[in-house]
Amino acid sequence: MAQKRFLRKPVRHVDITAFDTAPVIDAMRGMSFSSRDTAAAADIFARMLRDPGCTVFLTLAGSTSAGGCMQVYADMVKYNMVDAVVATGASIVDMDFFEALGFKHYQGSPFADDRELRRNYIDRIYDTYIDEEQLQTCDMTVKAIADALEPRPYSSREFIHEMGRYLAAHAAKKASLVELAFRHDVPIFCPAFTDSSAGFGLVKHQVERPEGHLSIDPVRDFYELTRIKMEAKTSGLFMIGGGVPKNFVQDTVICAEVLGREVPMHRYAVQVTVADVRDGACSSSTLKEASSWGKVDTTYEQMVYAEATTVVPLIASYLYHHTKWQKRKRRRWAKLFR
Repeated sequence: MAQKRFLRKPVRHVDITAFDTAPVIDAMRGMSFSSRDTAAAADIFARMLRDPGCTVFLTLAGSTSAGGCMQVYADMVKYNMVDAVVATGASIVDMDFFEALGFKHYQGSPFADDRELRRNYIDRIYDTYIDEEQLQTCDMTVKAIADALEPRPYSSREFIHEMGRYLAAHAAKKASLVELAFRHDVPIFCPAFTDSSAGFGLVKHQVERPEGHLSIDPVRDFYELTRIKMEAKTSGLFMIGGGVPKNFVQDTVICAEVLGREVPMHRYAVQVTVADVRDGACSSSTLKEASSWGKVDTTYEQMVYAEATTVVPLIASYLYHHTKWQKRKRRRWAKLFR
């Protein structure tokens, strides 16, 4: 089959436990530009983990999970570095859940003939390929999960929890982010959940069940995430990319205020991005800019202008080997909603 010649070389996900990046991070402290920023980001994240009252939010946008960082994020949950996740639907469904079903992403080329890829049902993310028919299987798995649930509105957190329950019983690849979050009561929120492979399965679910179907309620998402911020008080952000996840978690401070609760701004914040600040977009807005809105404190903040797959494994490996994550209390914020 012609398709097979494109899908020969699976993306290998980085294992942060396999190497200690401390010598690199330590060297970067004496360098300049993005290297020194990366070391500063690692130090701020380490502060989050040392702060006994700090809840750490991980936000994911873009395609770094498909590009080799999937295991990094799963390990951050496994090794108690992250207490809640806010992500795009694609990061959670098209990438993490997709591979947990036994499928893979493949190394490709940004210079491929996209018409030929289309003829072979291969989707391209820059230099990475996905089998479209396998994605459709992922869509229908989401539909099957929805079909089995009580027809009512769900937050994305609730639905992803059920996806984790499904993987706990049926995963072809164990220890995915979704499954580990389910097992460790780490809530995952996708405020734009249907902007992903999940959307196709959920549309089909609703069309086939016009009189009784579930729906995803993003307002409920916002309230649930804000409840975590109100209960946690002290919080830190580790943000990969920008987009909806970045703004969604930052806005919890304002939402709490609207609800009559005064909470502190996010005390710690790191963002890794390649977005250009000059366009005025959410993804590119600096953390200092967020402070003007009352969202982020500027005492411990760091922007890292780098493509995330090049620096996130360095930071995460440093934290794994050189912070006492074993002694952190697991927050288990998912239990707040039971």
